[in-house]
Amino acid sequence: MKAIIFFIILSINIFSQQQPLKTVEYVDIQKYLGLWYEIAKIPNRFQSQCVRGTTAKYSMKENGEIEVINSCIEEDGSTDRTEGIARIVDKKSNAKLEVSFFSILGWRPIWGDYWIIGLDTNYQWAIVGTPSRKYGWILSRSPKLGKETLDKIFTILREQGYNPKEFEFSKQ
Repeated sequence: MKAIIFFIILSINIFSQQQPLKTVEYVDIQKYLGLWYEIAKIPNRFQSQCVRGTTAKYSMKENGEIEVINSCIEEDGSTDRTEGIARIVDKKSNAKLEVSFFSILGWRPIWGDYWIIGLDTNYQWAIVGTPSRKYGWILSRSPKLGKETLDKIFTILREQGYNPKEFEFSKQ
């Protein structure tokens, strides 16, 4: 009897563990660069001041790093702008990156995961996540996405172990 109970508990634990987050197979970084509109995100403390107009702009620097400029409009109508750096962690797929928005005299002690887990074949939308699934973003080349596209994105999020209901739509 103890063996049966142990087996049941072990089985529940194995099946309840989340599968590892999977990135897309390959990202052409040159196609990924440019301006992206935030369609939705899992709310987080570092974007709490943003009320609308959130964008991310990526451009390649001469040293191979990716310049990141995030901006949004705050409640008082002012623009909040944050500059950072992204670096490619997985050079085979280019889908695993790290970003840093904190620098001390050029040294960047804090990096965050930025994994591309969903990507339109024409680079018109992207899903960015983190292995912990604590953070997530839906990005688009245009300020709005249609219902059919959003349904596809939500399916990918569910397959990746995210709860789409945790995502809050952003006002553009």
